[in-house]
Amino acid sequence: MKLYLRRAFFTEKETLLAEEGEMRASAFRYSTGVEALRIANGRGWFVILPFQGQQIWEFRFDGRDLKMKTGIAEPRATTDFLRTYGGFLYHCGLRSIGAPDAEHPQHGELPNHPYDEAWLEAGTDGTGSYMEVGGRLDCRISFTYGCRFSPRCRLYEGKATVTVGVTIENLRSAPMEYAYLCHVNFRPLDGAVLIDSAPRDAEHVRVHRAIPEALPEEAKRALGDYMTRLEEDPSAMDRVGAEGQCYLPEICFTLRYRADEEGYAHTLQYLPGAGACWVRHPAVLLPYGIRWISRTGDEDAMGMILPATCEHLGYRYAKEHGQMRTLPPRGTASWEIQLGFLTEEETAPVREKITSLLSAARLS
Repeated sequence: MKLYLRRAFFTEKETLLAEEGEMRASAFRYSTGVEALRIANGRGWFVILPFQGQQIWEFRFDGRDLKMKTGIAEPRATTDFLRTYGGFLYHCGLRSIGAPDAEHPQHGELPNHPYDEAWLEAGTDGTGSYMEVGGRLDCRISFTYGCRFSPRCRLYEGKATVTVGVTIENLRSAPMEYAYLCHVNFRPLDGAVLIDSAPRDAEHVRVHRAIPEALPEEAKRALGDYMTRLEEDPSAMDRVGAEGQCYLPEICFTLRYRADEEGYAHTLQYLPGAGACWVRHPAVLLPYGIRWISRTGDEDAMGMILPATCEHLGYRYAKEHGQMRTLPPRGTASWEIQLGFLTEEETAPVREKITSLLSAARLS
């Protein structure tokens, strides 16, 4: 079953659109006028904005609100990244990611781009019954640029994780540069441990020393001292909420991962006895793991891994450092990322896999 969505389906009153077993899809509109679709199963639900960036705004499973904390409670109908930055997942790119410049907005055109088409699909595959939200947008500039971006987000029955798929198509007869970052914003779980398949050394963990000039001198010193500590011992970040940590306003890292036999890297925010936030991403197709942590008191974000094709420092930096990707004429690129929450039992095999990958790295 595939239902093409129309803006008229969305009203202030939440309305059930589809139901199959424990899976439910309902439509509503935030007070800001932004359309939203809630996809639920027996373990929880997420809210996706089908016509605004296909971003996941809320993500709640196993009784936990898993998205970052910000002062923005509802999405706003704007393309200004920071004015509506309160969601769980944003697609970023395509002509640049990260730092803005005169020609490229912050994190590119994708995060809040209006969509040409959006749909809800229900079905069954080898994993089980699912509901999926997908969309398509065409970005075109005459004589210059033509690209189609098609994301999808699939939730299975009985799971607290989703599969996020991305397809990028070059619509023109000339090669096309592109960049992509999946901005996944979990909430920090104090007492948890960050466990991932990136070895803790200078080759695999880079701290970006960016200290805002507007900070008071004392805050500058605290942030700089903690960055120095991280450069000397990257494992200082691994215990979430440990004494002496400083993420005011933020710290960004670049992580280079070891991949498993299928080419995937793994990241956990593991709370012993309770389970873990989890991301699994293709380490060859998305070789740069951007880690972004911000704990200001007003914002609280654990971007433990933002899988990306390049670093987050803007178009010029990516171009100068050979990080921009190129699609051939009429070419296509696609990948999948799995993310969400795992129970203690579901976490165990992922922890074992990460331990095996790090042990192999030490022996190589």
